Amino acid sequence: MHNVRPLPQYLVSRFHGWKATNYEDNSAWYRHLARNGQHPRAMVISCCDSRVHVTSIFGADTGEFFIHRNIANLVPAYAPDGLQHGTSAAVEYAVMALKVAHVIVVGHTSCGGVAGCHAMCSGQAPELEEKSSFIGRWMDILRPGYERIKELPFEEQIGALERQATLISIENLMTFPFVRDAVESGQMTLHALVHDISEGSLWQAEDGGRRWVAV
Repeated sequence: MHNVRPLPQYLVSRFHGWKATNYEDNSAWYRHLARNGQHPRAMVISCCDSRVHVTSIFGADTGEFFIHRNIANLVPAYAPDGLQHGTSAAVEYAVMALKVAHVIVVGHTSCGGVAGCHAMCSGQAPELEEKSSFIGRWMDILRPGYERIKELPFEEQIGALERQATLISIENLMTFPFVRDAVESGQMTLHALVHDISEGSLWQAEDGGRRWVAV
């Protein structure tokens, strides 16, 4: 493992700062979590984008959210095909093992993944059409969303596709039998949100995604 190097010093310094402040002030809580396990109330599926920080947006404490991040906050449809499915595994664990009460899909403005999907589907990014493109094959999940918005005025398409990324994920979540059972029995609710990075606002889908209202 000759490629493994020590952490950059600025991260080491930040760790020691956290350990001396946040951890020391809440050490009993951290020990409680280690001893008794996690019991998060909600699963949050958000984008890998470094500008989206859901624990800060909601003021969440350690142990409150079970968080899964991926490119463009997408959930694939249920497909027990024996392949590796990190997102599907995270959903299964959250619903079946942790018994979360909510699954919240958080999209955002200026999403590079969504922009890439738009470029790919509109013929502007042939490199993403290659079978070897991990990003392109992942963004195939959002192709049905592009089909829904492609007739809109061009300047409205990206924003509409960012909203579709959350709605497609909600639709795909409902293809998982254990998700559908939990929702239909009233044990769990699903939520689609879009965070405006520039304005700091949060919008939620209502009426099946036909309208979006400010939180």
